[in-house]
Amino acid sequence: MSPTFRAFKVRNFRLYASGAIISNVGTWMQRVAQDWLVLELTHSGTALGIVTGLQFLPALLLGPYAGLIADRFPKRTVLTLTQIAMATVALTLGGLTIAGVVQTWHVYLLALLFGVGTAFDAPTRQAFVVEMVGRDELSNAVGLNSASFNAARLLGPALAGLLINWIGTGPVIMINGFTYAAVIVSLRLMRTGELHTPKPAARDKGMIRDGMRYLWRRPDLMMVLVAVFFAGTFGLNFQMTSALMATSAFHKGAGEYGILGSILAIGSLSGALLAARRVRIRARLVIGAAVAFGLLEIVSALMPTYLTFALVLPLVGLTSLTMLTSANATMQLSIEPTMRGRVMALYMTVLMGGTPLGSPFIGWIGQVMGARWSLIVGGGLTVLGTVGSVLYFSRRRGLAIRPRLLPRPHLEVLPQTELLGEKAVVDAPDVPQKKPQVA
Repeated sequence: MSPTFRAFKVRNFRLYASGAIISNVGTWMQRVAQDWLVLELTHSGTALGIVTGLQFLPALLLGPYAGLIADRFPKRTVLTLTQIAMATVALTLGGLTIAGVVQTWHVYLLALLFGVGTAFDAPTRQAFVVEMVGRDELSNAVGLNSASFNAARLLGPALAGLLINWIGTGPVIMINGFTYAAVIVSLRLMRTGELHTPKPAARDKGMIRDGMRYLWRRPDLMMVLVAVFFAGTFGLNFQMTSALMATSAFHKGAGEYGILGSILAIGSLSGALLAARRVRIRARLVIGAAVAFGLLEIVSALMPTYLTFALVLPLVGLTSLTMLTSANATMQLSIEPTMRGRVMALYMTVLMGGTPLGSPFIGWIGQVMGARWSLIVGGGLTVLGTVGSVLYFSRRRGLAIRPRLLPRPHLEVLPQTELLGEKAVVDAPDVPQKKPQVA
């Protein structure tokens, strides 16, 4: 089997991936349909940002508790319940839209409820991957999961754009409600004896605080988390910024908007497949990809036409997925198994929880200053936040970072005192290394 797809040799993971690809296509269809519905109801970028923010708000408020649930209860059961909850919300929104009675506040409320399901689903899903494939194949499975998600992104938005024109937004949202059945069936068909299930964490006081303290003692992981926070809060608002660019900057319709999502997914899928081939993931890859993503987002905002904007999007997708897959693998491979649910919940809280703050702000920027500025500001804040994270947490670890142009552009990491004559690796939290590393 090709190294890119080696995790598929595990039967349980094959089942999971089969259900996930169907559900992911439906999810992307609903995202496009929901955004288009909001624009039809309000014609407001701010309203679009509010809906996106409400959908991610529960991740900010409930993320740590969701991680505790993931550590204390069987993950297959938790995932089954979250699929049922999200399907119910999708079917309700679709039904209201088909009936012609949907109002903006309906979308707000159901986006919030959908976010509750996602808040409990995301950390459990992330922690469940290693139980299916084990540590040796974890980085490959994370990359393949991202590839599945972005293969769905390649098909889902374009399909949604066509179906919105043919049958309307309501039926498209309804379709997503039915796709959750695929994940439920795949979970029920798994062989539990082949899962690498750790002993559930015993109930104790202060378990959430323990997870937070564990992370704070790891500056290497905190550096990754802060970079992911800035990217997730201000940069990863594609469904909103693409809608604003398609409608406001280029005066296009639903079909062209859906195509932008598929074009973005070409780069994202490429980044995920490249990540699946990597055996070792370094934190410096997260940092480099985050900076490149922010800069490319700014470049995309400066493109003069719909075509040139579309041509830059694959590079934006590639760098964003490189950042996310390497950050995910870095976190999971660096933590204790009994802490995995709580730490991954905090990771998902950081990744998704900033959206309720960033998305309305970026939407407001797009409405007041223009669609292009939503990308310029989002990309700029991503770069500044990532660079600031590296500088601060490197100082906490007693490291100095210097740019070098030869033999190729890279970052050299050394002790600040330079008295020992040793050079350190960004990824090693405790022990300095003698060989210089490049970023």
